[in-house]
Amino acid sequence: MKLHPIAPFEPIRTEIIPTSSDWITQIKWDGVRMLTYFDGHEVRLMNRKQNDRTNQYPELLAIQTYCSATSCIIDGEIIAFDQKKPAFHEVMKRESLRNKKSIDLALSRTPITYMIFDIVMYNDIWLLDRPLLDRQKILEEVIIPNSNVQITQNFADGNKLFEVMKEHGMEGVISKDLRGKYLIGGKDTRWQKKKIFHDLYAVIGGVTLRNGIVNALLLGLFDQGNLHYIGHAGTGKLSNNDWRNLTQLIQSKIISERPFANEPARSNEAIWLKPEHTVKVQFLEWTSNGTMRHPSIQSLVDVQITDCTFQQ
Repeated sequence: MKLHPIAPFEPIRTEIIPTSSDWITQIKWDGVRMLTYFDGHEVRLMNRKQNDRTNQYPELLAIQTYCSATSCIIDGEIIAFDQKKPAFHEVMKRESLRNKKSIDLALSRTPITYMIFDIVMYNDIWLLDRPLLDRQKILEEVIIPNSNVQITQNFADGNKLFEVMKEHGMEGVISKDLRGKYLIGGKDTRWQKKKIFHDLYAVIGGVTLRNGIVNALLLGLFDQGNLHYIGHAGTGKLSNNDWRNLTQLIQSKIISERPFANEPARSNEAIWLKPEHTVKVQFLEWTSNGTMRHPSIQSLVDVQITDCTFQQ
């Protein structure tokens, strides 16, 4: 049976973790959402935006070593570690690779783990109308954990798990209704995420320089076609080499008019850019004037600027 890519089910944000016995809570991994498609012959990996990532993760292509299903669609998150903690900037090292030699080298330099948390189709049978409890039972039967593949663990006490995640500086938790069905392209209260830090994809609309090298990004989000400034960030996970490469990258993107609808705080120092490049940024909270408090750049990313909205 030919398997076509689907849009995965997504959680909504919450500040209150469900405590009913019908709910479980899982760790929210700081990685890349990935669905595995196996039609009985070929394995394909597709990310949240249905972009093919099959070549980037060759260690997941021998599906018979970790899954006994004759066909399936598996849902999970690919993570990579930095100092024993999942780190988005580490897994992005794998996402950005296209050259086979570089990918082969990355197998040992940046090992990944596929944290599986759902199964959407099994042995040519769609499981969309089956409750999460049943889907998890099927996962336990068909998934064979190994060094690159694990099943995400359930926790009954979501609030306790959240406190543990705070202690370890993790991203947050996701609570799921065990009675809930899987809705392709859906996003509702059946899955609820509570984050320790907020994160989003933002557009680079300007930069500032120090000694001729970019040292901070002026970031924005789109709303009704207008780019709104949400703050500047100069700290995070970018290396010195990343900043130098970014300095070269922006040379052809410099424009004379500011791209933001509102006035940024650093307008006098800013070099304006055509809004084409994007980053993932993490921050503590929104301030009263609509900017990010304590933003931290996690990685340069390849996402559509139209996805960089306040509704993401």
